[in-house]
Amino acid sequence: MRITRRGLLLVLSSPSGAGKTTLARRLLDAEPGIHMSVSVTTRKPRPGEVEGVDYFFVDKREFERLKARRKLLEWAEVFGQLYATPKTPVVDALQSGNDVLFDVDWQGARQIKKRLPRDVVRVFILPPDGKTLERRLRARNQDSEAAVVHRMAKAAAEIEHWDEYDYVVVNVDVEKCLAELRSILAAERLKRERQSGLAGFVGEMLDDL
Repeated sequence: MRITRRGLLLVLSSPSGAGKTTLARRLLDAEPGIHMSVSVTTRKPRPGEVEGVDYFFVDKREFERLKARRKLLEWAEVFGQLYATPKTPVVDALQSGNDVLFDVDWQGARQIKKRLPRDVVRVFILPPDGKTLERRLRARNQDSEAAVVHRMAKAAAEIEHWDEYDYVVVNVDVEKCLAELRSILAAERLKRERQSGLAGFVGEMLDDL
């Protein structure tokens, strides 16, 4: 028998280059019942990015309109561009018992926690060390030297917020880190307070005894 439950919001944060995007994609492939929250952003699409799949790309005027109408769950400015999470799809997923995966920075994680505190599970992903992080950033070949230096400084500022999270994992090995994320998700799904149908299930069991 399947016990109905309320969905959860799994928030992944990390400095740029720590492997968060790869882990998010692997987790989505491995776990049924969870889907990626698609953010709104004012930045231009990167090569290979698809509208409505990777992001919803809007201009700043449209972004501010959504914000003014309270259609955004969280928002933040990163490297001069605006990012946000549309609110309605997230609330609908929670009520339907579906989980939502977020790829946001500490600012977004803090806002989501403030607005939906009992639904959020926050995980911070650390790189093995600073040298590995720098190597990963340079291997992308998408940013200028100045941009890489700026991202390294930004990474240090991001890492300072590690202690605001419920879980911290170190991405030394992708497979091991993925297994840890799946364990976190499994445990959080089983929490008593998320299993909305548990009281009825236990009540029926007691009636049979």
